[in-house]
Amino acid sequence: MKNLKTDPRHDGFRMPAEFEPHRGTLMTYPYRSDVWRLDGVPAQDNYMEVAAAIAKHEPVFVAVPPDLLAEAEARYPIPNVTFIPLESDDAWMRDNGPTFVINKDGHLRGVDWVFNAWGGDYDGLYKPWDTDDAMAEAILKIWNVDRYRPQNFVLEGGSIHVDGQGLALVTESCLLSPGRNPHLDKRGITTMLKRYLNVKKVIWLPYGVYNDNTNGHIDNIACFVAPGHVLIAIFDDKNDPQYAMSQKSLKVLEKTLGVDGKPLKISKMIFPSELVYSSRDESKTVDEVDTSVPRPANKRLVASYLNFYICNGAIIMPAFNLPSDPKAAQILQELFPDRDIIPIYSREILLGGGNIHCITQQIPLGTTNDER
Repeated sequence: MKNLKTDPRHDGFRMPAEFEPHRGTLMTYPYRSDVWRLDGVPAQDNYMEVAAAIAKHEPVFVAVPPDLLAEAEARYPIPNVTFIPLESDDAWMRDNGPTFVINKDGHLRGVDWVFNAWGGDYDGLYKPWDTDDAMAEAILKIWNVDRYRPQNFVLEGGSIHVDGQGLALVTESCLLSPGRNPHLDKRGITTMLKRYLNVKKVIWLPYGVYNDNTNGHIDNIACFVAPGHVLIAIFDDKNDPQYAMSQKSLKVLEKTLGVDGKPLKISKMIFPSELVYSSRDESKTVDEVDTSVPRPANKRLVASYLNFYICNGAIIMPAFNLPSDPKAAQILQELFPDRDIIPIYSREILLGGGNIHCITQQIPLGTTNDER
C-alpha cells in the first residue's frame, strides 16, 4: 500500500456506483454494550443475517475485534463469510471504511476519509473514535490497495451517493454541520468531493431523515438506482416534519439537470406505514456511559426503506414487520427487475442508529496491487 499525494480525479480514478459489479462486501462486528443492547448479541445475530444474505451473491469480509474472533467464527460458520481480526470502536463500515475508486483499467484504490464519529467534540456520538478512524487504512493494507487520505476533511460513506457517471448526492444538513468541516463552505466541500470522487456535479439536498443522529445522511433519503436516476423517500403525513423535509428535497431534484443537460429521472419510495420507536425494555438493556450518547426509550427511530444495500444480483432491504413492507419491496423490484429483493427484519440494527446500508461497504470489481 502506498500513501498517495495526489487525488483520484488527477489520477483518473472514480468512485463506481453501488449498482456496478462488486468483488465483495465489508462489514464490522457489533459489540459495544453502550450502543447495542444485551452486550450486542441480538445485533450480532441481525448483522450476520445480513451477511449471510449477501454471501449468497458475493464474498463478505467482517472485521471483528481479535478477542471476539474465535467466538464469532464458532457462532456464525457461514459459507462465503470471512472474519478478519481488526480492532474497532463500533460497527458502521459504511461510514469509517474505505471508499473504493477504480480507473479504466480496473485498478482499485481507496479513499480514507477523516472519521470523527459524526461530529467530533461538537455533536459526535461516542469517544474515542481513533480506532474507527484507522479502520480504512488497516483494510487497505490487508488488500494492498493504494490510499488517498484527504487531510483535514471529515466525511462518512453514508453521506454520499454516486451514479458512477459524474453525479453525487449529499445533504446540506450533514455536510454543512459544524461538527465536520467548519473551515470549509459549501463551495469548498463541493471541490473536495469533485476531487476525491471524481464527479462533475454535486447535488445538494437540504435534508436527510428527521431525528437522524448523523445529521441527515443521504442514504436514508435518496440514492441512485441507475445513472441519472434518483430514488427519493417521500412522507405522506403533511403534519409530520418529514413531509416538508422530503418535499423540499424533491423540489431540488426536479429542478436539477444531469451531466448530460437533461432532467434527472425521479422515482419515489414510501416510508414505513407507522412511525417506529424504541421500547423501554430495549433501552434499559443498553449500558449508559459518559462517552457515548444515551439510548432513551420512546425515541423515534430513523426507519427508512431507502437504507438498502445493492449487491451482485440482489437488494438487501430493511423490513419493519409493517403492512408497508411488501409495497416497498415491490417498488424496488420494479426498479431492479434483474435482482432478487431480500427483505430482512432489521430492528436490532435500527436501534443502533442505522440500517443495512450503514453496516455494509462495497468493494468494486477491480484488481489490487498484488494482482497486477
